[in-house]
Amino acid sequence: MSPSRWRSLAGILATAALLGLYARGGPAWGLGFVALVPWLLVLDNDRTTLRVLANGALMSVVFVAAVFHWFGAAIGAYTEVGALTATAALLVLAPLLQPQFLAFALVRQWAGRRYGPVLRALAAASAWVACERLMPKLLGDTLGHGLFPSAVLRQVADLGGAAGLTALLLLVNEAAAFAIEQRKRGARTLLRPLALGALIVVCMAGYGAMRRADLQAPVANEAPTLRVAMVQANITDYERLRKEIGAYAVVRKVLDTHYELSWSAIRDHDADVLLWSETVYPTSFASPRSEDGAALDREIQGFVDTAGVPLVFGTYDRDGQGEYNAAAFLEPGKGLLGFYRKTYPFPLTEYVPRWLDGPVLRRWLPWVGGWRAGDGARVLPLRSADGREVNVVPLICLDDVHTDLAIDGARLGAQAIIGMSNDSWFTAYPVGARLHLAVAAFRSIETRLPQVRVTTNGLSAIIDDTGEVLANTAVGDQAVLTAFVSARDPSPTLMVRWGDWVGRAGIVFLLALAALAAWQALRRRAVAAPEVEPIIEVVLLTPFWRALSGALRLSAGLGLLWLAFDMLARIGLQVQSLSQLRLFAAAVLLPSVAAWAIERRFAAQARVEGALWVLDQRRQRIELPLASIAALRPWRLPLPRSGVDVRLAAGPLWTRGLALTRPEALRRLLTATGVPIAWEGRFAAGRADLIQARADAHRRRLDHPLVKFALFPLLLALVAFRLHQVIAFGGAFGEYYSYGLAAYLTGLLIWWASWSIGLMLFAAVLRVAIETVVMLAMALRYAQAAALRDALEWLGRLAFYLGVPAWLAWRLLSTG
Repeated sequence: MSPSRWRSLAGILATAALLGLYARGGPAWGLGFVALVPWLLVLDNDRTTLRVLANGALMSVVFVAAVFHWFGAAIGAYTEVGALTATAALLVLAPLLQPQFLAFALVRQWAGRRYGPVLRALAAASAWVACERLMPKLLGDTLGHGLFPSAVLRQVADLGGAAGLTALLLLVNEAAAFAIEQRKRGARTLLRPLALGALIVVCMAGYGAMRRADLQAPVANEAPTLRVAMVQANITDYERLRKEIGAYAVVRKVLDTHYELSWSAIRDHDADVLLWSETVYPTSFASPRSEDGAALDREIQGFVDTAGVPLVFGTYDRDGQGEYNAAAFLEPGKGLLGFYRKTYPFPLTEYVPRWLDGPVLRRWLPWVGGWRAGDGARVLPLRSADGREVNVVPLICLDDVHTDLAIDGARLGAQAIIGMSNDSWFTAYPVGARLHLAVAAFRSIETRLPQVRVTTNGLSAIIDDTGEVLANTAVGDQAVLTAFVSARDPSPTLMVRWGDWVGRAGIVFLLALAALAAWQALRRRAVAAPEVEPIIEVVLLTPFWRALSGALRLSAGLGLLWLAFDMLARIGLQVQSLSQLRLFAAAVLLPSVAAWAIERRFAAQARVEGALWVLDQRRQRIELPLASIAALRPWRLPLPRSGVDVRLAAGPLWTRGLALTRPEALRRLLTATGVPIAWEGRFAAGRADLIQARADAHRRRLDHPLVKFALFPLLLALVAFRLHQVIAFGGAFGEYYSYGLAAYLTGLLIWWASWSIGLMLFAAVLRVAIETVVMLAMALRYAQAAALRDALEWLGRLAFYLGVPAWLAWRLLSTG
């Protein structure tokens, strides 16, 4: 390995080590401002995109190894595959689990080639937070969570959340790295980025100190207050207990332990409300599966009635769609107030989407649960026997790593957060429980709502509106923790008003920066002298063959239009039968292929050799003296596609027309030898410019018909077809098992054709919109019409290649 490679590896490992210390919390939180510096210096020395991508991927791997090594061991214990196997899988998947490193590195290199250090740093930070917004983490982790031990700096999260802290940390790291790079250019150059980084930290500290002092200032509090008792029973591993003593005995043991601790909370702590942890009642409440279950439901309600205090506990809820991990709110004498259903069940353990579920997945991952996702935040009241009431938003386990639920709860009038979690799989890995607690505390900082959080075996905690953990139990303890919550309505923070806005702002900033780069490139290209192309691809057509080919193209277009009208008028925009496929083949494909064959038959290459214009076809060579050509006239009717006629110096038009996509390139080729050849006819030059601009904006790979209307639709069809198979036939190959291979392949063909036709129509709509805007710009004599076209073409490609899959993904998520 070369010395430069050793230095790169050392820089990556140094950053991983610093981030590992930073993630442990405590006084190491200050490392967050410099931990990335070694890696940034490595990226600055990488010149190729491949090297940058490789370094980003390697950084994600060593980051997972340094910060989340415990997670692999926890997964291995939960799934019984072993710590080594699970950790190896976690490291292999690291670039997918921590993709922000790749996005950051690639965007940083791209921006660094075009802009100065400030825009480079802003673009890279935007890429990081945008990536985390678009691809949320399993544990909701982000770099900003490491500042939780700083009681002052973490207060900035009420402005931009943990993502905002991440962005500021990245900018400070960039300033430090740039200062090191510029150290040889003098003290003034060195101090400038250091001063900027220091200013960011000072502003964070100043705001945090002011905000913390404001929140801790004594206020008259006459609002109703409730004493909430959190019961941590420390009963874990229900599956092992179920095998040892049976399912009913497990429930009996859990309930009896909670009854005993709850009576202690009422007797010794004068509790107004009881809070039990997630899934403490491991069956469906109010929808019993057996008479024993119904008896246990009545027993729990009887306990609440006897105790005279409301109870919130983790259980299951059921409806026609399936079963949910839920929190039940019981009131004495009134019964069930309502359920909150967990919105974010843990993927591949509690939940899988319906389109992915099936016997194969269940065979590979036998531990996967079958819970459905809930439908968002819900605010419910806690009411004491004497009428005091506090509105709370419940969050169950993974719910508290997402910012939206707590914010939605605050908007709905919540006055406190109730957290419920089963962190028993962190029993041997308390670092995971500490991380979960820190992430959950950010929900209180962002909304300024106090939080009471109960877990099965720790860490149960009381969190105030500054994010301070006022008290907590230890992992493995059996304990009761009590806290006061008041019906106080805090002033809405910027996060409550705007939501989790930092990631969205990052996306908008990157799009604006990319648009600026595209615009600048187009401006440079517009002022550059056009090059003369030595060979122009053309199609030589006599009037007969042009008419025939044009009629075939027109017939294909009308056939597609008729098919679309027929589907919209009768059954919707989808293909449902082989007869529609036959119509599509006869009316659209067959004439298109025939027109293509004609054009292939008469294809030629145009070049200039001395004083001759040479047109080479497969079986003949045509030579025309350049002096015999007077002008070119664009076709008014672009059939079979755009083209030109040649006006001879003797007066008549040449007997053959030329179908081509680059008419201005042809004119430049012919005039390069000094023979003046002009455009003939009114608006002819404008039409030629319009055609040429379209050709210049064309990208052969992205705009090729086979890519757009065959390969790309096939990818989308495979996803949609699999979902259809699971829903209609119960599995990915259900139709094959039920009706055979022919029926299965026919169904796939119909789905493929349906997507192909739909994308053809969508592309046609985009084409009409683009051409309309460009022609209007040219009619108004807009000087940058070519640049406008190129920008519109790229917007069209984004809508086609990204917008359609995004729409499909949204449909899949909304249905399952």
